[in-house]
This record gives sequence, C-alpha cells and structure tokens, in this order.
Amino acid sequence: MQIELLGYLAAVLTSVAFAPQALRTLRTRDTKNISAGTYALFTTGATCWLIYGLAIDSMPVVLANALTVVLTALILVLKLRHG
Repeated sequence: MQIELLGYLAAVLTSVAFAPQALRTLRTRDTKNISAGTYALFTTGATCWLIYGLAIDSMPVVLANALTVVLTALILVLKLRHG
C-alpha cells in the first residue's frame, strides 16, 4: 500500500506539471513556441499509458495519465487551431 502512495505522488507531480502551460495557452492563445509534434507524441504516449493503467487496474497510472491526456490534448488542440 505504501508504494502506491509513491505512485499517487508521481501522478500528481507529473500531471500538474502541464497545468501552467495549459492555463497560459488558454489565456493568451499564444502557441508560437509550442511544438505540435512533441505534444502529439506526448498525448499519444499518455493515452497508451492510460489504457495500460486500465488494463492492469492501477489507479495511480490511470489518474495521472487521464489528467495528462486532457491537459496535453488541450494544448495540442489550441496549437492546431491558433498555430
């Protein structure tokens, strides 16, 4: 059970790391310096991790990657619309 707490901590830290970029991009609509390729790959990778987490029934993996997919996909969509 204690190792799962480490998983939740990792989930929070890695997912929340995208929040400032997502909020800034939403607020300014400035996507000039954002790489669409990087965000496309990262969103795809996080989606794979989400599916993996569901398959192994790991809530830290599921939660981390669900939030990460939402934030990175949001940034990617804004980049494609405003880039």
